[in-house]
Amino acid sequence: MAWAMVIIAGLLETGFAINLKLSHGFTELWPTIGFCCFALGSFGLLTLSLKSLPVGSAYAVWTGIGAAGTAIYGMIWMNESTSALKLVSITLVIAGVVGLQLSGSGH
Repeated sequence: MAWAMVIIAGLLETGFAINLKLSHGFTELWPTIGFCCFALGSFGLLTLSLKSLPVGSAYAVWTGIGAAGTAIYGMIWMNESTSALKLVSITLVIAGVVGLQLSGSGH
C-alpha cells in the first residue's frame, strides 16, 4: 500500500509541476489552485508512505515519476522539444529508479 501511495504521489507531482508552469508565477487563479491541490496531495501521500518506507528509495521513486512524467507531458501536450537525448535521459531516470529498487534498498 505504501508503494502505491508513492506512485500516486509521483503522478500528483507531475500535476503540480504542470500547474506551476500554467499559473504564470501564480497570476492565473485556476492553475494556482490546481498547483496547491496537487502539491498537498503529493506531499501528503509521500509523508504517509514514509512511515513504512526508506526515505531514499521512496524519494527516488517520487522524484523519478514526477520528473519523467512532467517531461513526457511537456513533450506531448505543451509543444516542448523532443530529442533522442531527451528520451534517452528520461529512460535513464526510470532505469535508475528501477535499479535502486532492485538493489534491495527498497526493502
